[in-house]
Amino acid sequence: MAKATSMAELMARTSSSIKSFKKGEEVEGTITKLTKSEILVDIGAKTEALVLEKDKTNLKNIISSLKVGDKVFVTVLNPESDQGNPVVSLRRFIEKRQWEALEKLKNDKTPVDVIAQGSTKGGFLVTTEAGISGFLPISQTNLSESTQNIIGKKIKALVIDVNRTSQKVIFSQKAAIGDEDFDNAVGMFKNGQIVDAKVAGTTSFGIFVSIKNTEGHQPGGLPGPEGFIHLSELSWDRLESAENFLKVGEEIKAQVVDIDKKAKRINLSIKRLTQDPFGKTASKFAADTKVAASIKQIGSIGIVLDLGEGIDGIIKKEKIPPTASYSVGDRIEATVSEVDLKRRRIVLTPVLKDKPIGYR
Repeated sequence: MAKATSMAELMARTSSSIKSFKKGEEVEGTITKLTKSEILVDIGAKTEALVLEKDKTNLKNIISSLKVGDKVFVTVLNPESDQGNPVVSLRRFIEKRQWEALEKLKNDKTPVDVIAQGSTKGGFLVTTEAGISGFLPISQTNLSESTQNIIGKKIKALVIDVNRTSQKVIFSQKAAIGDEDFDNAVGMFKNGQIVDAKVAGTTSFGIFVSIKNTEGHQPGGLPGPEGFIHLSELSWDRLESAENFLKVGEEIKAQVVDIDKKAKRINLSIKRLTQDPFGKTASKFAADTKVAASIKQIGSIGIVLDLGEGIDGIIKKEKIPPTASYSVGDRIEATVSEVDLKRRRIVLTPVLKDKPIGYR
């Protein structure tokens, strides 16, 4: 560049090199000062831009993740303050870096420490040391104690889902447990074995328990193996929800159904510790026995009747006359054609006054 020939030309050149900015504009700059009390960024203005950040967590993230000389993008909050400095924010820049870091953690399957801040019906609200909030579903925990005792504790977990659009991050404690560690933890258990356990958490679909290790410890300092009792394995009776079936902290006995390596838990059953009462009750319904019962449900497979004592009867769809019309609550007569022990139901055919043409 040619030398300025006059003071006016020098001032003009200097003025033209100074940029002007608008509120909300995102511009590139360089960190020139980075302390807890002051962060400055050179964005090409006549004075350095001052970073305004009142949130302590975000300020901590800025200081811990950046250094003097780093290139950054800032959002202009005020093109020029009363002191003459542009006022800018690094929040968007830090958030973008955090989401990119989360994606990398997910793709690389790198464990991260999270702290459980609180519980909800379906799991735990957790936060990383970098201040990233997320959700740890109860189905992704390895509960070795009461759910309430997890609050405030540090848990090693993997990021399994990142959705920047909906601002959601899902963590999994189970995924952070290696296959070999899990195999070692459950090596002493086998199908059909009866174990002692303590209720750790309840949901509508089942109950999570911690299984007492017969050796009294876990290899590698891992938590005790987690057990899960599905709603259908709690009782021979039909239950709508498992939430009130047992209480957290209650000690129980259960039978091992299978070891689920994918979910990293032992599936258990309480009802299999007792004999299915269906067989004894169903003995009252011999073939060709006539019954009268109310319709409790009409579905795609047929009509379900309430035969009492927790037993259902079903009239299959193909046995329903095309001209017949039924409603829930109707009381009808039917004949027992089969006792289905596997599905725990009585198969019926309707009693017809007049047999329709083509009826099978």
